[in-house]
Amino acid sequence: MENKGDKTSENVFSRRIAENEMRKLNALGHEKENPLLGLSMFGMIGWTVAVPALLGTALGIWLDKTYPQSFSCTLTGLILGLVTGCIVAWNWIIKEK
Repeated sequence: MENKGDKTSENVFSRRIAENEMRKLNALGHEKENPLLGLSMFGMIGWTVAVPALLGTALGIWLDKTYPQSFSCTLTGLILGLVTGCIVAWNWIIKEK
C-alpha cells in the first residue's frame, strides 16, 4: 500500500526536475554574451556623457568671453551638458535591455 505523502513528494521532485530542465533548455537557446560587449557599452556610455558635457563647457566659455555675466556660463554649460548626457545615456541603456 502506497503512502499519500510519497506521491506528493514524488510530484514535488518531478516538478523541480522539470523546472531545472526548462531553465537549462532556455539557457542553451541564448547566445553567451561576449565580455568585451560590456566594456564597449561602458565606453559608449562614457562618450555619451562626456561629449555633451564638453560641448556645454565650450559653449559656456564662449558665452563668458562674449557676454560677461555675474554668474559663470561655463559652470552652467557643464552642468547642463552633464544632465543632458546622463539622460541620453539612461535612455540608451533602457533600449539595450
